[in-house]
Amino acid sequence: MARTGPTTNDSTTVKLGLAQIRVLDSTTNIAEKDAVGETTDSIGTLSMTKYTGDTEFYKLESGFPLSTDAYFPLRENASIECGIREMTPYNWALIYGIDPVGSYAEEHSGEINLGARVTPAYLRMEAHYTYPDGSNKMYIIFPRAVVTSTVEEDSQLEEASSVPVTFTATPADDSVTDGNAAWNSAPLGRIYWAEA
Repeated sequence: MARTGPTTNDSTTVKLGLAQIRVLDSTTNIAEKDAVGETTDSIGTLSMTKYTGDTEFYKLESGFPLSTDAYFPLRENASIECGIREMTPYNWALIYGIDPVGSYAEEHSGEINLGARVTPAYLRMEAHYTYPDGSNKMYIIFPRAVVTSTVEEDSQLEEASSVPVTFTATPADDSVTDGNAAWNSAPLGRIYWAEA
């Protein structure tokens, strides 16, 4: 009997596993539309990665009884949430919205001051995902992101702890300070696919 239901069209397009998150300096790389991060820019092993593209719409209605005529986008946001497992000063600075790039180089030496938070630093966040076939890639680029998350580290007896962190895209077009015209058609960033 032939299979029915939603069968696979192309198994090379199925995502399995997590993206690698790379963090870079935003200002230095603002004109780059493609991924430029190296594996050395990775924040390390993760417990999860989750992309959210949130859009709020206005619904135009008319007539009696009312019927929907159109939807107009009011707000668009993009974010990536991940669970950081490596508890380094670099990653904790990142979690607290501090720009860790070029600082916090020691794995077990550093300091985060509590009760002194300021506006989060702008960072470039790149999510690099390699499909299971090892040759196809998917990239999510936030050229000017901020970390907008509450810090919560939950340690368990027989599990590695994981701290959730959310990278939120902010506009990177040339209408903002330190933005660039390269992002005028995609102010929050972009998602693209490529073969390795």
